[in-house]
Amino acid sequence: MNTRYNENLERYADLIVRVGLNIQEGQQVLISAPVTTYEFVRMVTEKAYEAGALHVMSDFYDEELKKIRLEKSSEEGLKVYHHWRQKGYIEMAEDNVALLNLIAPDPSLLKDADPERVALLNKVAAEASKEFSSYIGGGKISWLIAAYPTHQWAESVFPELEREDAVEKLWENIFYTTRTDREETVDLWEKHIGELNERARLLNEAGYRKLHYKGPGTDLTIGFHQKTKWISAQFTNDRGTPFVPNLPTEEVFTIPDRTSVNGVVSSTKPLNYGGTLIKDFTLTFKAGKVVDFSAEEGYETLKNLLAADEGASYLGEVALVPHDSPISNTNIIFNNTLYDENASCHIALGRALSVCVENGNNLTEEELNEVGFNQSMIHVDFMIGSKELNIDGEKADGTLEPIFRNGDWV
Repeated sequence: MNTRYNENLERYADLIVRVGLNIQEGQQVLISAPVTTYEFVRMVTEKAYEAGALHVMSDFYDEELKKIRLEKSSEEGLKVYHHWRQKGYIEMAEDNVALLNLIAPDPSLLKDADPERVALLNKVAAEASKEFSSYIGGGKISWLIAAYPTHQWAESVFPELEREDAVEKLWENIFYTTRTDREETVDLWEKHIGELNERARLLNEAGYRKLHYKGPGTDLTIGFHQKTKWISAQFTNDRGTPFVPNLPTEEVFTIPDRTSVNGVVSSTKPLNYGGTLIKDFTLTFKAGKVVDFSAEEGYETLKNLLAADEGASYLGEVALVPHDSPISNTNIIFNNTLYDENASCHIALGRALSVCVENGNNLTEEELNEVGFNQSMIHVDFMIGSKELNIDGEKADGTLEPIFRNGDWV
């Protein structure tokens, strides 16, 4: 790697601290990261202290240990979860911690693992994390997901390249899509977020009660409650500090009425779920619930995902992303949801986001249910956009207006 790489990496770390987490003077920071990322975590830690962080804590883990556990542990052993960790996370969240979830994926890590054992382990973790997840889904604290390349990830994206070349090319595309290959990174992000916020404002002003999707293998209608709202991926935490939870991000999104989804939708990119790829899958919805599904690859994983709990077979998010956008224009399938979802319109199975409801964090569960809010342990985005996707918005009086044509904003 050369001098330019080091400069870009510095800007990437700076972007995470200044825009993503937007760390404030005297704030504590928690970094959850794979052990393979320790050098970059050191860089981010230094940037965080320079931004005024009071204390930066690193919580390292090793995905290979998860694989070993799935292979060697008894079924009872897979059900064991030590709650001290989640209690600690909740305690820090109550103290306004800023959380960085740094991912370094291996898309094929669990390709040979028993899908039912993977589902059990995921379910146990999701149940234990339910209370802490409310701080994330409600945007109560500043949080961020950002990625760091592994050679396994790079080789899955660029199988034709040698290992070092694949990693270098993946870094090049991460720098490009996060705008950290340019000196004015922070200014570019402020402009970009402003444009996304304007898109959300226009959608809210239009007041669509339904969206109609049509594309290859897709004929879907999604309904919305009038109390929900479109937003960009710029949240404001409970202390009034704005932050951007995904880097990169190209979406504006909201939540559907959980019982007002009908029709068929087909995926347009692979879904990497817990280390297993699900490819070329189709879901059929009736009154909001998935009543039929198929998949060319990863069928059992998809089956277990949908059976995680009652809400797992309903939608919790609807996101609009133009086909003409930086990530999409790379013409790369990243085999990672953080990137692929920002190249394509997508929807999510499972838990809805209370930030998409007016005063959502202060509503009771009963009040949230009235707006069609979906409750679930999981939240799994998958991609449905393409250059052939058309979307119409339906107003309260039944009037239809074009929103997307050939994959892009009208």
